[in-house]
Amino acid sequence: MLIGKCFLWTNILKKVDGCYHKNLACTVANPISKDMARRPRKQPTSFKNNYAQLSHILAPQSIISDDHIEQIHANALTILQDLGIKILFDEARDLLQKAGAHVVEEMVFFPRDMIEHALMTAPKRYVLRAPNSQNDQAIFLGRQLFASSGGCPNAFDRIRGRRPGNLDSFRDAIQLQQSFDIIHKLSPAPEPQDIPLHLRHLAMTETQLANADKALALYARGRAQTQQMFELIQSALDLSDDQFFADPYCSTVINTNSPRLIDIPMAEGIIDFARAGQLTIITPFCLAGAMAPITVAGALTLQHAEALAGITLAQMAKSGAPVMYGGFGTNVDMKSGAPAFGTPTHMQMTLGTGQLARHIGLPWRSAAGSASNTHDMQSACENTLGLMATTLAQTTLTLHAAGWLEGGLTFGYEKFINDIETLQTLGHFSKGVDQSDLALTLDPITQVSPGGHFFETPQTMARYATEFYDPTIADLSNFGTWESAGAQPSQDRATKIWQSVLNQFTPPSDTHIRIERITDMLAHFREMGGASISQ
Repeated sequence: MLIGKCFLWTNILKKVDGCYHKNLACTVANPISKDMARRPRKQPTSFKNNYAQLSHILAPQSIISDDHIEQIHANALTILQDLGIKILFDEARDLLQKAGAHVVEEMVFFPRDMIEHALMTAPKRYVLRAPNSQNDQAIFLGRQLFASSGGCPNAFDRIRGRRPGNLDSFRDAIQLQQSFDIIHKLSPAPEPQDIPLHLRHLAMTETQLANADKALALYARGRAQTQQMFELIQSALDLSDDQFFADPYCSTVINTNSPRLIDIPMAEGIIDFARAGQLTIITPFCLAGAMAPITVAGALTLQHAEALAGITLAQMAKSGAPVMYGGFGTNVDMKSGAPAFGTPTHMQMTLGTGQLARHIGLPWRSAAGSASNTHDMQSACENTLGLMATTLAQTTLTLHAAGWLEGGLTFGYEKFINDIETLQTLGHFSKGVDQSDLALTLDPITQVSPGGHFFETPQTMARYATEFYDPTIADLSNFGTWESAGAQPSQDRATKIWQSVLNQFTPPSDTHIRIERITDMLAHFREMGGASISQ
């Protein structure tokens, strides 16, 4: 059966005196079938869209010629061999010296063959394990993974405003990350500042294990803290020593202190994670014009040298330790000195980093993010442009992909939800185009007369519920419908979505079993005062 006629508003561009003007024209469309009209509306808390395993569909793009990529790599090797890297951790310097590096006080000079050997032993492919094996992620060039905001000390939402992160907001963020399968691994933000530093690592590890079953993210802030977190994860997941050391079950981001310095916690973290077989994401944060040369080529050269130094240290600690080449390069605003994101320089450095990663054959990470102080058009544009660059560059893992505000100072709830829309759009895009015989058939075209419609062709009726991306937050209604429903902008709709997600959140099955396994251990670690951080 058919229901009454449907009016479709179409935007028609008419050229008048060389300019295009929009003219709204009301056209009468052919009737739509009752079966299609009865299509159930998606519930706002259903976000399992089969984006859990993605690979890039576009060929990686280049912005620097191959010969100049080779020159950047050669220049980085010259920096490492002749200028050196300052490493503040005694154990790291001793380890590198025994492996062939030249050490003068705190400066370490890396022979070229030492770097080349490290790149040979660094694995090109491995699996990042999760508490739920269905969330395991194979890591290699060509994969496409997204993670939420990391490192944010503050939280913001439209109900409670901007505030220091606490354990409640950290739990909220973990639950939001768990609820969308376009987020492939966890990120540790906003940080729970109401928990003392010597106990914070315990609370953050427990919260991740209690509310999610994706790969865990840790901070490397000292050997004692790292060891306690490793013991918690191994016990919670009921892993033998051989199982835990065989594959990475957690990751940490290692940031160098550009230019050319690796501090004690970062060097110690590289060694401890490598020896335990856990993943280090070696990421210089090179801000062109501030902590790195002002040119893209110069900043990439410094970034590459620092990343190679960290990767080499990891391989000297344990040959074959899983590592990820990292780059989070952008420019500073030369008026304020603040980092900028989504800029041409940010995008250029992302593409250049991808070329360098492919040059050495390692999976790699980049990042999106926003410098905007609030959830507005600026924040959306900056994050989207950053994500576009990671797509063009074939980034393996994109961090800070959702929720990042103020250059990483704040995790935004509404920002997270709106960024999820962009990520899911990219995820749907990466699934590619159906090129099967059923998709290419001429049957639908032969079934419709000239001037007709395709609403009721067998192909449309079989696919209308699944063929197109179904937005999570975008409102595709016409103006009258939108206005009568309250004229809500996207941030208002985002508030309702994150509230609904959190109100209806149920932890994944088996999380309670994992927590039961470590209840006594957590109590013991807390009773003994947790663990201090490295200075």
